[in-house]
Amino acid sequence: MAKDHLELLVITPERQALAEPADSVVIPAHDGELGVLVRRAPLMCELDIGLLRYRRGNVTRRVFIDGGFAQVFQNTVTVLTERAVTQDEAPDAVAPGAQPPTEAEGRRKAARRQSALRRLARERKD
Repeated sequence: MAKDHLELLVITPERQALAEPADSVVIPAHDGELGVLVRRAPLMCELDIGLLRYRRGNVTRRVFIDGGFAQVFQNTVTVLTERAVTQDEAPDAVAPGAQPPTEAEGRRKAARRQSALRRLARERKD
């Protein structure tokens, strides 16, 4: 019997940041947002820096993703990323002592990263 929900796994080199059921997942893919529903065809994609959103019932949750890769296979969404920050962790998300990037692209990515973390922190307060 087919599952009626997705399994979302978010994994970093240090830990499994998240393992939750979800009705839908929106992934920050490198070429735009990608929506995933139950029984989605298998795929793999490169991730951009941004917010991954997932919904279960009427509740939408967000997770900051620092790039990486995602796989969708048999109703399981697996995200491999360097860093993941859940809404519950958002107040501690701004890393003290982060090294400033030296190139223009690095600065743009750092700015997007900080912007996504600030949005996540604001949404947590609401």
